[in-house]
Amino acid sequence: MDERVSDLFGSGNGHGSGSQASNFKQGNGYSVPSRKAGVKNNKKSKARFSRNFKPSNNTPYLPPEAEEGNIEYKLKLVNPTQYRFEHLATQMKWRLQEGRGEAVYQIGVEDNGMLVGLSEKDMRASLKTLHKLAEKVGADITVLRQREVDYDSDADVPRKIAEVLIRKVPDDQQFLDLRVAVLGNVDSGKSTLLGVLTQGELDNGRGRARLNLFRHLHEIQTGRTSSISFEILGFNSKGEVVNYSESRTAEEICESASKMITFIDLAGHHKYLKTTIFGLTSYCPDFAMLVVSANTGIAGTTREHLGLAMALKVPIFIVISKVDLCTRATVERTVRQLERVLKQPGCNKVPMVIHSTDDAVTAAQQFAQSPNITPIFTLSSVSGESLDLLKVFFNIIPPLSNSKEQEELMQQLTEFQVDEIYTVPEVGTVVGGTLYSGICREGDQLVVGPTDLGQFHKLTVGSIQRNRSGCRVLRAGQAATLALGNFDRSLLRKGMVMVSPEMDPTICWMFEAEIVLLFHAKTFHKGFQVTVHIGNVRQTATVEAVYGKEELRTGEKAVVLFKFIKHPEYLKVGAKVLFRQGVTKGIGHVTKLQPITQYLPPVPSEEEEEEEEEA
Repeated sequence: MDERVSDLFGSGNGHGSGSQASNFKQGNGYSVPSRKAGVKNNKKSKARFSRNFKPSNNTPYLPPEAEEGNIEYKLKLVNPTQYRFEHLATQMKWRLQEGRGEAVYQIGVEDNGMLVGLSEKDMRASLKTLHKLAEKVGADITVLRQREVDYDSDADVPRKIAEVLIRKVPDDQQFLDLRVAVLGNVDSGKSTLLGVLTQGELDNGRGRARLNLFRHLHEIQTGRTSSISFEILGFNSKGEVVNYSESRTAEEICESASKMITFIDLAGHHKYLKTTIFGLTSYCPDFAMLVVSANTGIAGTTREHLGLAMALKVPIFIVISKVDLCTRATVERTVRQLERVLKQPGCNKVPMVIHSTDDAVTAAQQFAQSPNITPIFTLSSVSGESLDLLKVFFNIIPPLSNSKEQEELMQQLTEFQVDEIYTVPEVGTVVGGTLYSGICREGDQLVVGPTDLGQFHKLTVGSIQRNRSGCRVLRAGQAATLALGNFDRSLLRKGMVMVSPEMDPTICWMFEAEIVLLFHAKTFHKGFQVTVHIGNVRQTATVEAVYGKEELRTGEKAVVLFKFIKHPEYLKVGAKVLFRQGVTKGIGHVTKLQPITQYLPPVPSEEEEEEEEEA
């Protein structure tokens, strides 16, 4: 969005908004048009735009409308004919499909991006038509903001533009699900903030809000998260918050929500760093929320968590908590400290402090368009100050992947990453994780592995649950738990995959990776042992060879051959690699696999063995 439009919508807060326009490519959609026709149309409209209109400082404009993406420009929608109405409804369905259930309409804007505006009467009529269109396609509308524009200074009648969010009412549990990893130093208020957001009640200042999030007794006693826990916050089609304050169970939240934010609460203490890294690499979060305490500022693991999110290319936004404990000067000092860190050459981020609802709307849209934008919220979980701004941000923030990418993943063979393993009474073995590709249904026949010998075992998927409520079909990118009945739990471990029997998985003991050594006290050489994180795989590996060099020092790059020490793993070329050992840290990506020479056939299940014996 153009800087002048940001000013028009009231986001000129003096914190980075002036430099935003130069730091990212202007674009009005959340996906870049890939079809040639779309590019041509854009070029034509840009040409017409430049011939017919000379922008001045007091007449802001948007970039020309993209043919793809979920943003639509409409000059006015006053009394359309029946034929035009049907055409508009079809167009709305397309925009909703592109945004996976969400679309943004800019009313009073021409296709070339010029902000013309409408009179009060025309705006009311246009919003009424938009409401009817939304009803026809089964969606709801929410007016995000309205602003006057100075299009024709001679006109007496004030002209307005409106930004409207259209969200599809959920059908067949197809709510939009975004995963947010919660990072930050120990005692920064991560679990308390999540407790306040998901329970709908403010904290008492002594940690009451976080009690429902803890999974172990020692966490309640110490007040420190040591395991990964999941919490959900829903928004209905009208943009209203749906949480445990009105709904008793997660199932009720899922039924009434059309957009779901799943928070992955990670540990802040340094001794639980491996758990935090596992949460970031295996659960594939869409965004990361870094929580910083206003009274302590950047301390402990804050920089490390920021670095991890950036290394894994997870878009990050920052929440400064506990502002009720500090003076305004202390909060501003923490904000300035964060801005300095974010602007450093290693980060190259554009900080954007959120002061109003308009700022939150602008930040949500720009954050999805440009990875450089970093919104900063200042709030309190005790007084509730600015908590609504964070909810507005979560309500509007769009998904990073568009519908095409989602469909392409769903057409591939099934691949489910196993992150958690449980035994549930009267249900049997249950595995939790993320469906990386394909579609998974109840009753599907899959194979799980690799075992220590590189084998795969056959199994049948029983029931499926998403966000603690039943689900018949699981689609690519969604996290869920699958019941496997009486399948032997001892055959399973974290880091395994459940894949379609038609897939020929690449199982390897050794792999090559191009790495950058971020920090090492001495030198990194052959024979060194590190803990490697690749997706949901976490295992110790030995450095078998460093190609082209004898040893590596901090900041140096090289291609390294690793060998797992316990069991072979299922890997893919191009997967992100993160390794650590004490203070040693490095990142990179898999460049070459050395697969086990002979792929062993799947081991039959116990039921099949019994059938063979009977035969």
